[in-house]
Amino acid sequence: MRLPRSLSGWTIAVFGVLAAALGVVGLVVPDALLTVMGFEPVPDGGRADGDHTLVFLTASSMAALNMGVYYVLASLADWKPFFRWTVPFRLLTCAVFTLAVVTGRAPAGFLGVGLWEGLGAVVTAAALRSERARAKPSYEERGADA
Repeated sequence: MRLPRSLSGWTIAVFGVLAAALGVVGLVVPDALLTVMGFEPVPDGGRADGDHTLVFLTASSMAALNMGVYYVLASLADWKPFFRWTVPFRLLTCAVFTLAVVTGRAPAGFLGVGLWEGLGAVVTAAALRSERARAKPSYEERGADA
């Protein structure tokens, strides 16, 4: 079995596995995912005509599943540029989801999604920085004439 080869790869792999798992939950048991995110599930047959909640949940769950698989594959390839690209976009996602809660567009349970994205971005950035610092030769290793 192949595993990620770097700390930053592990941060991406963990995020990918969690995203894929939540995507599967949303596809298989959508009410469970709604409950986890702080939404009140509507009983079968209780949705009004034109209520597209389940359509949007299906679309976002499929996107999460796909994204999770992409993250896992990138982690196994130790694709550092991808890892770096995820950091600002995950911070943006954190800001948007947090703002949705603060402005009342989403329930407080949705804050967990934003924090998960933000924390993941910070941990990945820290791992990348640490790896870059370890890979850079010190002044003594380069020699005084370098």
